[in-house]
Formats: sequence, C-alpha cells, structure tokens
Amino acid sequence: MLVVEELKKGFGSGSSRLEVLKGIDMKLELGELVALMGPSGCGKSTLLNIIGGLLPADSGNINLNEKSYGLKNPSSVVDIRRESVGWIFQDFHLLENLTAIDNVAMALELSGMSSKDAEDAARIALIKVGLEDRMTHIPDQLSGGQQQRVAIARAIAGNRPLLLADEPTGNLDIASGKEVLQLFKELCHDEDNPISILMVTHDPDLASNADRMLLLTDGVTKASDIRSAWGIGGEEE
Repeated sequence: MLVVEELKKGFGSGSSRLEVLKGIDMKLELGELVALMGPSGCGKSTLLNIIGGLLPADSGNINLNEKSYGLKNPSSVVDIRRESVGWIFQDFHLLENLTAIDNVAMALELSGMSSKDAEDAARIALIKVGLEDRMTHIPDQLSGGQQQRVAIARAIAGNRPLLLADEPTGNLDIASGKEVLQLFKELCHDEDNPISILMVTHDPDLASNADRMLLLTDGVTKASDIRSAWGIGGEEE
C-alpha cells in the first residue's frame, strides 16, 4: 500500500550540511500498524513529513496507493494530503469553541465536502472511535484521551488509507495511551475498511504491541525488536 524507495533528505549546505535520511527503504501493507523508533534527532518526523507531503525529499520515490511523489513541493501534492493521508499529533489541535462533531466536520468541509456530508461523515467517525455520547462536547469537557480520539476521528473521517501518528500518546497517561493503541489496532484490522498506520513513538510498550517495528538510525530504517531498538542486545529480524 505504501512503498518508500531510496529516500534521501539533508539540510544546510557546504561543510554545515547534515544528511538526515540516507536512503530509506520501507513498505507498509494495508491494515498494518508499524511503530517507528529511533533516537531524538534521527529524522523520524522528517520522514513522516515527506511521506505526508509536507516536505520534499532530495531524491527517492514514494508510492502510496499507486500515486507517485516524494520530490514534489507541498503545493503539488495537495491531493495526497487531502485524499490519502491523515495526521495524528502529540498535541490534539482541536478548536476550543467547537464541539467534537464540529471539529471533525470542519476539517472535511475545508477539503471541499458539503456541510451535510461532512456532518454525516464526522458522526460515523466519532462512533468508530467510541465517542457517540460525546459528540456535542467541547474540548474542555473531554479528557485528554477523549480529545485524542476526536483528533483520530478527524484523521479517519475522509476514509484516507494511511494514518501518520507522531508521538500520539505523548500527552496522555499510561491508561489512555494503551486505549489509543488498542483503537489503532482496531482501525487497522477493521474487516470492512482497514487502514495502515505508521506511528512514531518513544514508548517501548506501545512499540512492542504494534504489528511490526522499524528502527531509524544512521539515516536508514531496519527491522527491529524491542531489545535492539533500545540498544540492549537482541537480534534483528
């Protein structure tokens, strides 16, 4: 479903240039939850930004559902961001004066959907994340875990096949973080409409419960288990 080939990205020039991604090769299957780990500053967020169409790579290629990109400027891949990729961040980015359903629906309306269709799609998404009884609540009336569920509903409401999650449990307590992970697994393994999720996390418990782990280090990705990801031995897959 997602194929990344020989993706490279550096910043700066001359002697101060830093090569962050040195040839990323990776694949995600439909319905797969993959955890991406690595030390701070290794390029995890940079990789997500390129896959999500927010940043161009220097070389390489990305194929997402038979759409090819990677080197194009963000203004040239608006359709990728609108139709194919949903984002989940550590911060929830909800509008404080809007209800849960309006937060989700507004994002759909901005992408060109009619108000009625947006509200219908928002309602379905909120039910899917278990917030059917919280649709008319504003963020201040929701717990941190519930606010993140609204953000997840917003990301999946457009039926995008790929979800990019950058430290999605960073602002949550342990119990809420586990609930978000369980929700991710349910969304990936949904028989009717499975999606794929690439999740950046520093949490070893979350990572070890994903379908698969990747370790980003020295500018490349490799298959990993939880022990080798934390530098305590263990064999690579």
